[in-house]
Amino acid sequence: MRLYLFCLLSCVPLLSAHAQETTPQPPVKATIGADGKQHVNILGGSYFFKPNHIIVKVNVPVELSVRLEPGMVPHTLVIQAPEAGMVIDSKLSSDTTVLTFTPTATGKYTFLCKNKLLFFKSHQDKGMHGILEVVP
Repeated sequence: MRLYLFCLLSCVPLLSAHAQETTPQPPVKATIGADGKQHVNILGGSYFFKPNHIIVKVNVPVELSVRLEPGMVPHTLVIQAPEAGMVIDSKLSSDTTVLTFTPTATGKYTFLCKNKLLFFKSHQDKGMHGILEVVP
């Protein structure tokens, strides 16, 4: 009984930390640099992306600089919207990964981590997803 109670109490901080990471975040609008590209920095971690709602302009190149918090769990960033000029499937690390594309159609597109450990929920199901909103 003591071991069960200890295990239960040990998991409570992990559950609350996860809940904090999946709370709604305000949208972040990409900034246009001197190079004419839209720039956004994304931080990924234990089942979250920050920001998880990004707004970019159509037909203007986008440069996403993505990095992960240090940790052992591997993550990816995937956007599958070939109809809008966006096909990305990249492994991420604690070193910054730069992803460049030009969205060609307006709309809201999902970005996510595609990873899943056998018999467990996918990283997307655990909250590691977001919206890339392409506006005129």
